[in-house]
Amino acid sequence: MKTEKQRPVKEVTVHELKTLIDNQVDFQLIDVREAYEHKVANIGGKLIPLGQLYFHLGEIDRDRKVIVYCRSGRRSAEAIRLITEVKGLENLFNLKDGLIEWSIEIDSTIFVD
Repeated sequence: MKTEKQRPVKEVTVHELKTLIDNQVDFQLIDVREAYEHKVANIGGKLIPLGQLYFHLGEIDRDRKVIVYCRSGRRSAEAIRLITEVKGLENLFNLKDGLIEWSIEIDSTIFVD
């Protein structure tokens, strides 16, 4: 069985995201984890769980940078591939290594199980 190679997605590091936040740059931040995960730990942004993403595509900005995150970066990469396939947007960036990396590098009070 031949598997199709997944298209790579553009990424930003947690340090790049922190700089955007600190400099109050206008961008959209989307969390694609589940609501219960978001309640435990989040860094802001709009909660649109991956399983509901298709029904919320109209809420994704096409005119500014959009950064998508999850726990590890896997679901957010999948979300970006879906959005790109359906809407053809090129302004999407995955938070590399997700909240796990954020908790290690930026804010250790963010608990990611």
